[in-house]
Amino acid sequence: MTTAIVILNWNGKAFLKAFLSPLLDSIAATPEAKVVVADNGSTDDSVPFLREHYPQLRLILFPQNLGYTGGYNQALAQIQAKYFILLNSDIRVDPHWLEPLIACMESNPEAGMCMPKIRSLSQPHYFEYAGACGGFIDRLGYPFCRGRILSHIEQDYGQYDTPMEIFWASGACLMIRANLFHELGGFDGRFFAHQEEIDLCWRAKIKGHQVWVIPQSTVFHVGGGSLPNDSPGKLYLNYRNNLWMLYKNLPQKRRFITLFSRMLMDGLSAFFYLIQAKPALFYAVLKAHLHFWKGRKQFQRHTTKPVGHIWHKSIVWHFFLHRKKRTFGQLTFL
Repeated sequence: MTTAIVILNWNGKAFLKAFLSPLLDSIAATPEAKVVVADNGSTDDSVPFLREHYPQLRLILFPQNLGYTGGYNQALAQIQAKYFILLNSDIRVDPHWLEPLIACMESNPEAGMCMPKIRSLSQPHYFEYAGACGGFIDRLGYPFCRGRILSHIEQDYGQYDTPMEIFWASGACLMIRANLFHELGGFDGRFFAHQEEIDLCWRAKIKGHQVWVIPQSTVFHVGGGSLPNDSPGKLYLNYRNNLWMLYKNLPQKRRFITLFSRMLMDGLSAFFYLIQAKPALFYAVLKAHLHFWKGRKQFQRHTTKPVGHIWHKSIVWHFFLHRKKRTFGQLTFL
């Protein structure tokens, strides 16, 4: 098996029923690619469904939900392949999605990871929030994408169809060299879920590897399959994990000022949640900061080198101050 396409499933029977057959059809002419499903303690009959309808697939079963990080770390430790593709269960692939990704990795030895263009399944002409056409972060660690800046999502009319090096690839569909995944120690299991792929890409870039988006490959994402976008739990994980990621990966001389500035911005957002009568979201931000301070000592502080593809300005201030300039193409970037 050259390429292992690994789906980490948690109560995703409906998605497996809808999207697994098209996935298998898309790789029918690529015998060196195989699909593996790792089940994260599902309680929705996902496993009986797979055993009945897809007995040819390899199943890896966990007795409980280990999160995105723990589930993939344990699953990929049991799979032998040259490349891993981490694929969400709520993804519908284009029939020819796989070949461009493999071609990228085979032709560019400096590329440690790559991702396809991700469009919305419900609005197929628009990019999807979680990755769009390649991820970046600004100087305070806020993620954004080619095709999505904060809440503004662009229609895809081919404006970002040129492959390019990016800062992070979406965990919804991420291809990585197996030896690099193991060299990095996999995902940071302390994150559980959310922003773990940005942390993984950052650590790979520190070691000199590149991350690419290949828009000639397209997949369609449902999004919000595990937690809805307005979930306090999802907000908590995003805020906490982003602070941990900055603390781990920023060069020493930038760490303090960046974290201090980011905390001020987070405090401002928490205040707006409060005045909007959203106390659960306010407390999610507060809890994230408390747990960041409590847990930061578990991370080894080390000197890291600066890496490219970090925007030197604040995407948040840009978004709200320049309301007519909300697309990636309008940024003075690289």
